[in-house]
Amino acid sequence: MTDQENNNNISSNPFAALFGSLADAKQFAAIQKEQLKQQSDELPASPDDSDNSVSESLDEFDYSVAEISRSFRSQQEICEQLNINHMIQRIFLITLDNSDPSLKSGNGIPSRCVYLEEMAVELEDQDWLDMNNVEQALFARLLLQDPGNHLINMTASSTLNLSADRDAGERHIFCYLYSCFQRAKEEITKVPENLLPFAVQCRNLTVSNTRTVLLTPEIYVDQNIHEQLVDLMLEAIQGAREYISKIYFEDVTEFLEEVIEALILDEEVRTFPEVMIPILLYAYLDILLYFTRQKDLAKVFVEYIQPKDSNNGQMYQKTLLGVILNISCLLKTPGVVENHGYFLNPSRSSPQEIKVQEANVHQFMAQFHEKIYQMLKNLLQLSPETKHCILSWLGNCLHANAGRTKIWANQMPEIFFQMYASDAFFLNLGAALLKLCQPFCKPRSSRLLTFNPTYCALKELNDEERKTKNVHMRGLDRETCLIPTVQEPKFPQNYNLVTENLALTEYTLYLGFHRLHDHMVKINQNLHRLQVAWRDAQQSSSPAADNLREQFERLMTIYLSTKTAMTEPQMLQNCLNLQVSMAVLLVQLAIGNEGSQPMELTFPLPDDYSSLAYVPEFFADNLGDFLIFLRRFADDILETSADSLEHVLHFITIFTGSVERMKNPHLRAKLAEVLEAVMPHMDQTPNPLVSSVFHRKRVFCNFSYAPQLAEALIKVFVDIEFTGDPHQFEQKFNYRRPMYPILRYMWGTDNYRESIKDLADFASKNLEAMNPPLFLRFLNLLMNDAIFLLDEAIQSESRSPPREGGGLQMFDRLARFHNIMSNETIGTLSLFVHPFPGLDRIISSNLTFKPQQPLISYRTIYLNLGYLILEFEFEDTVSYDHTTALQPEQQSETLSLKIKINKRNSYVLCAQSLADLQQQEEETYADACDEFLDPIMSTLMCDPVMLPSSRVTVDRSTIARHLLSPLTMDQIRPNTELRKNPAVVRREEQQKRSNLNKCCELNKQKPTPECR
Repeated sequence: MTDQENNNNISSNPFAALFGSLADAKQFAAIQKEQLKQQSDELPASPDDSDNSVSESLDEFDYSVAEISRSFRSQQEICEQLNINHMIQRIFLITLDNSDPSLKSGNGIPSRCVYLEEMAVELEDQDWLDMNNVEQALFARLLLQDPGNHLINMTASSTLNLSADRDAGERHIFCYLYSCFQRAKEEITKVPENLLPFAVQCRNLTVSNTRTVLLTPEIYVDQNIHEQLVDLMLEAIQGAREYISKIYFEDVTEFLEEVIEALILDEEVRTFPEVMIPILLYAYLDILLYFTRQKDLAKVFVEYIQPKDSNNGQMYQKTLLGVILNISCLLKTPGVVENHGYFLNPSRSSPQEIKVQEANVHQFMAQFHEKIYQMLKNLLQLSPETKHCILSWLGNCLHANAGRTKIWANQMPEIFFQMYASDAFFLNLGAALLKLCQPFCKPRSSRLLTFNPTYCALKELNDEERKTKNVHMRGLDRETCLIPTVQEPKFPQNYNLVTENLALTEYTLYLGFHRLHDHMVKINQNLHRLQVAWRDAQQSSSPAADNLREQFERLMTIYLSTKTAMTEPQMLQNCLNLQVSMAVLLVQLAIGNEGSQPMELTFPLPDDYSSLAYVPEFFADNLGDFLIFLRRFADDILETSADSLEHVLHFITIFTGSVERMKNPHLRAKLAEVLEAVMPHMDQTPNPLVSSVFHRKRVFCNFSYAPQLAEALIKVFVDIEFTGDPHQFEQKFNYRRPMYPILRYMWGTDNYRESIKDLADFASKNLEAMNPPLFLRFLNLLMNDAIFLLDEAIQSESRSPPREGGGLQMFDRLARFHNIMSNETIGTLSLFVHPFPGLDRIISSNLTFKPQQPLISYRTIYLNLGYLILEFEFEDTVSYDHTTALQPEQQSETLSLKIKINKRNSYVLCAQSLADLQQQEEETYADACDEFLDPIMSTLMCDPVMLPSSRVTVDRSTIARHLLSPLTMDQIRPNTELRKNPAVVRREEQQKRSNLNKCCELNKQKPTPECR
């Protein structure tokens, strides 16, 4: 045998693959041959054995091969492993062997493969693929961003093979997996029976990896999975039209059917609709995007989307564009969760699984909104005709759906959904319009100030006038504006696109996002009630527990779907940009800026704010509603945008305390809740990974107009008293509720506290001024509210029937509400009677009613004022001794405070003497007629005055301290007839002498001219 033949035999031997190179295999064979030769020379051969010499040598050679392949049990296993390696290479076109191709036989292996270098290094000595590592190898291949850069030759052939390069270096992973599926099918028909299970396993591996690709497309960088799948389907459909390619269509169908079956069997990560809808929409939207880029096709598109009845809001949802806008994770039919496909059985899902579903939906929504935005942008830019048509479509759609904001619409959902487009429709439309607004949604944008508010005051125009003036919104002139219109505005020749975009976007948000927010709040409240009822039923082993659990599951699905649809991060960020810009715009209009450059804010404010008469209230309402939504459901967005919140504080400062710039007191009261939403919170736990909590505190505490903001807050607190029905106390207290934590926070901040003290000082110096000081009215309201709320809480608790099963009855809930509000009110009042706040300790009782809390606050108030309180009694219910109602440490604190007060002997003695004097006077005039007594204080009047409307006579000093209405001191007239009465005259003289004695005693000196 020649050396050449020997080399060929070795290279074709399957065992040669166990060596690093052909040279190593040849060296090993030579050594084995030499050893065999030496053994045959040492043993003499007998004639009988000569015939078996060849077989013996072969047996010896077999023994040496066993040593070479000692990790395998037999030569057959080695052959099988080599065949599996070659089969995997043929199916997936990957390899771990980068040895010299000239040393490979080339039999049964592809000409080109992708070399998985990192995996080969990780496996070290193993350079072959098997069923244990093929799944890892395939995943590594799918993650390669450019497989063509990793191609190697597997054979010594020097012929250029473009098809082999294309197949092995296929960059689109969906097409690559389909090709692997086809090659696996071919192997199943060719391989011997012992390799058949492995070929089937490789085929299944392509299906499972395709399922993974569809479930988690975000893993694969720079891969548009949806586009690849659509292209594959379109190729199959085109091929089906030709008889020759019919087989290709059937192959694609078979592949997709197996992938779909795998998706349906495992819906833990994503449901089948979640996977397939984006794929179908990808092709659908891309075709429509192409239509909107071409002038003639765009014309056809905008004509085709016109509804049959332009006055029916629901008809817009049935148009081609409306069908797209209606796609969402929101429920198709309100209240029906069956076949919904999102967030089913949420109580059985972990928080992490719910977050994954939210992230998947958000990823699709971001891409979906981008495509809708591109469609609208193309139509606006393509030609004047398409611009007019799409703006008319939008304007008419909003006008036809204006009834969505009516109160009756929420009370009759059946009629609502027959007349108007869906929430999903307006949410998606709003997201696309928000993207259109982003170029000028910057606080310092000069384009922003080109907005002309007179756009909203235009009456009905014909189609030609709309096209000429660029006015496509209808019915805005019937909307309530921030302030009443005084004069007819001056309308320009036409309006720019900034004005139209802002008006369209704000009204869309008002019809969609605003309504959904209200819906979310109600769902949240109902969830809380259901959860409490469900737990109570479980504890009592009630048969209603299962039914309550099912109701809770259904409502939780609705809640999670709604929350996910409303909290897509990019949409929220765009909306925040718009609302901050709207705050800047409204501030500039409020200070009379009609130019394109922003003006600096200064106080006192100028008197020119007439442009606000043409700004609809929903502009400000949207701003407040969105920021409150962020605080409730997406506070992280606020935290990451803290620096822009200064513009919001400017807006709140100007409009909260200025009835001239915002007439609606309810809307101004809502701004207090907005302030509570954007300010840093005392109960917020700092996150060391998020520095924006510090930034929010920095912005609020270093606010340039802190005195004006504090005054505005107190002013709206007082103004709330005169809103709506005077008997709707709960509404007023709900308005004031967010103001209490703001006031506490302000009192703990130096610049705000000083400004509040300035208001208090001014009030103390002007107690009997013609216009009652703001802070005096504020304190009067706090005291009156505290008394009313505490009385209501006690009465509600006394009327509450016995509780059954731990459930709260109506009176319990009322008692809880009134008690909480009284605690807040009294606690706030305690702040302003001494430079330090009230006690923080809260004594809890078994009931939600907490009578000890207001008692502690009252104790703090009275002790700080210098009085000794020995006993406090709640009439009609229970009497409390303040020393027994407090815990030991609080009793000692009370006694220590009493001791401190008692040390001030001069003041205590003075107070006692004044009390004795007061008692003597009361006894002297005990028989005075009722007409001489003050109806509020029941004391003899010194300076009787008559109220203008009721004609009731009161003492001047009394009414000056209790003015709670727009009544001013200049409207009060002295009661001259009553003043002439001898009893009143004597009382007046005594009052003068009393003041003189008081002045002398306190100053420990003789009467001075000032005392006289």
